[in-house]
Amino acid sequence: MRHGKKFNHLSRKRGHRLALLRNLSAALIKYKRISTTLAKAKALRAYIEPLITKSKVNETHSRRIVFAYLGNKEAVEELFSGVAAKVANRPGGYTRVIRTGFRAGDGADMAMIELVDYNDVMVSASKATDVTTAASAKKKTRRGTKKAKPGEDNAEAQEATAEN
Repeated sequence: MRHGKKFNHLSRKRGHRLALLRNLSAALIKYKRISTTLAKAKALRAYIEPLITKSKVNETHSRRIVFAYLGNKEAVEELFSGVAAKVANRPGGYTRVIRTGFRAGDGADMAMIELVDYNDVMVSASKATDVTTAASAKKKTRRGTKKAKPGEDNAEAQEATAEN
């Protein structure tokens, strides 16, 4: 039995699991988006989010702590210079896990994990959604709408429903 199991061990011994998470973390920092299994993506999210939080404070101590977890000088440099500047105002939630289906070979759940502030498509879409949500604050319902007959104009049909 696994009483008090706190995190996913990923069916690996401690050294192999730490090496895996170090390599995935360095790849995520370098490429800003990677594709892996869902279990690894969730484990990586729990591993890297505290490191990104530590990178907001650019001190020698925090750099040494992050280097102890990552073990990659280039990844530490990119984290403290590029990523920390983008996430400076964000209080948490630096990564996003998106399910992408199943792997063809063994049917494993696949996922894409990415740094939130680096996805321009999602950032612009969320801004556009905020604008359209504010513009269309009026409640929309499907009740009481009358379909326009072939000869009627759509505005006449709406006036007819408003009168009823």
